[in-house]
Amino acid sequence: MNADIGRGWFQVIHHPLFGLGITLLAFQIALKISQRTGLVFLQPVLVSAALIVCMLYALGIDYVEYRDSVSMISVLLGPATVALAVPLYQNLKRIRQLFWPILLTLSIGGTFTTVIALLLGEVFGVDHLMLMTLAPKSVTSPIAMLVAEQVGGVAALAAVFVLITGIIGAVVGPFLLRRLRIEHPAAVGMALGLTAHAVGTARALQEGRETGAFAALAMSLMGVSTAVLLPMAINFFG
Repeated sequence: MNADIGRGWFQVIHHPLFGLGITLLAFQIALKISQRTGLVFLQPVLVSAALIVCMLYALGIDYVEYRDSVSMISVLLGPATVALAVPLYQNLKRIRQLFWPILLTLSIGGTFTTVIALLLGEVFGVDHLMLMTLAPKSVTSPIAMLVAEQVGGVAALAAVFVLITGIIGAVVGPFLLRRLRIEHPAAVGMALGLTAHAVGTARALQEGRETGAFAALAMSLMGVSTAVLLPMAINFFG
């Protein structure tokens, strides 16, 4: 009887959909915790990631098996990103009105967030490989991984830096903006989208549709400009 139970449990935890199930469960638990407590550092992405790591370790499931079982979620990232066009369309008139401030913010803010990371890396003696991996930290993972490979970084590690950047931005960003008394939806959205990409955009959508629209716009523009300009700049300056 015990052997049958053991085999049944083994089949359950190694089922192709088990990883998908625990991922959805972990995120729902993390979302409830965030909503109930209201604590800014209990960001759902951070809490759910911690819960998943604990469950994988406790159940003895390796990362490769888990990655394969949640491939469906990766496929849905594309449509989810495209869906961000909805709040953009709903606020298109507002975006047109602020075209020049948006362009200026992207030029200064986007450049600063990349340059400051490289400068701090140089100050603390980070080697060239890590610097090139860190450079595209403020864009979504697919773009960051591609850019990191182009400039001589490590794609897999770039995805880790992107996740860390997004979580920190989503947790600390709204707090800092409130402390600085920055409450304009466009300004808040642009700040979160530029620095914390998709995670920041998800956080901005909780603040309101207009904030989410500008975060989605900033994330998109930052991704495109990084993919095009960062490799050119690094090759030019050596």
